[in-house]
Amino acid sequence: MTTRPIRFYQVGSFAVGNRLLNDDERTVQSDAERTNSLDSGHRACQGCGEALGARYALDAAMRATNGQIVAVNATGCLEVFSTPYPETSWRIPWLHSLFGNAPAVATGVAAALRVKGKTDVRVIGQAGDGGTVDIGFGCLSGMFERNDDVLFICYDNEGYMNTGVQRSAATPPAARTATTEAVGPQPGNAFGQGKDLPRIAMAHDIAYVATATVADLHDLEAKVERAMHFRGARYLHILVPCPLGWGSASNETIHVARLAQETGLFPVFEAEYGVVTSVSKIRRQTPVQEYLVLQKRFAHLFGKNPRPEIVAHLQEIANRNIERYGLIDEETVQVARHAASFEVPV
Repeated sequence: MTTRPIRFYQVGSFAVGNRLLNDDERTVQSDAERTNSLDSGHRACQGCGEALGARYALDAAMRATNGQIVAVNATGCLEVFSTPYPETSWRIPWLHSLFGNAPAVATGVAAALRVKGKTDVRVIGQAGDGGTVDIGFGCLSGMFERNDDVLFICYDNEGYMNTGVQRSAATPPAARTATTEAVGPQPGNAFGQGKDLPRIAMAHDIAYVATATVADLHDLEAKVERAMHFRGARYLHILVPCPLGWGSASNETIHVARLAQETGLFPVFEAEYGVVTSVSKIRRQTPVQEYLVLQKRFAHLFGKNPRPEIVAHLQEIANRNIERYGLIDEETVQVARHAASFEVPV
């Protein structure tokens, strides 16, 4: 993905005012003519990352296709808070599927449109991590294997938040959930379990796979628009923090999402036909502890009985991601080392 570097004038901020950009480089959300695919009136929790991610992604898709989109939505938080019967917050053609068959339903919609000769109408499937990584995993793999013309988006809040914050295969190690309690010698979710679905998607050699977070609006929108340039199966995995399930402050959603990337715990990249083509470099590497302490689901690792060995294990995972995807330039590493060794004179 080709982008123009943006100079950030605010110290300590990665945000940029649209006034600094040309009109064609501004985000969809800055456009008064945006679709508002997910409109007001929904019942998402305050600070919900999934509501942000869905609005950003679908509005970008609508712009990329001149409004020719049909969305298929699995059961989950996004469906529940956006369509309380008999109301809806969706302003686009939208179908509700079962928890585990959204990829199959999206495939059927794409096939029906093809038979009708409506090749200009594109299909998006969407689900949370439970409906993607767990319950819908078989249907999704089948969609990839058949190379059906669908962009499938996973809004990953790392658990079954709608049904009571249970563990999913996307729940990180050591995290406390209703089914992985913070007790015993290895509290929280077990290490070595779960699935890295972006890499599994890449193993299918589909046209496009990417990851993103709600902390970088320009990157998220660009990846959706890039995905719509391809035909066949495509996959986008978006990290969407959940204040309720993670125990983070509702006004910290963007900050928490950014730290997930800046620590290396959530690598942000693009891949085409099974090969990584670009990565979002870490601007300022952050220790994983700074990310963990903002979330009550990791509170058992700190406090009166801290577990530094578990925090160190999580840091190893972040370091492995950094090495695997090349998330830090050597120049950045040298600057960090210099800063760490600098001593202020007394």
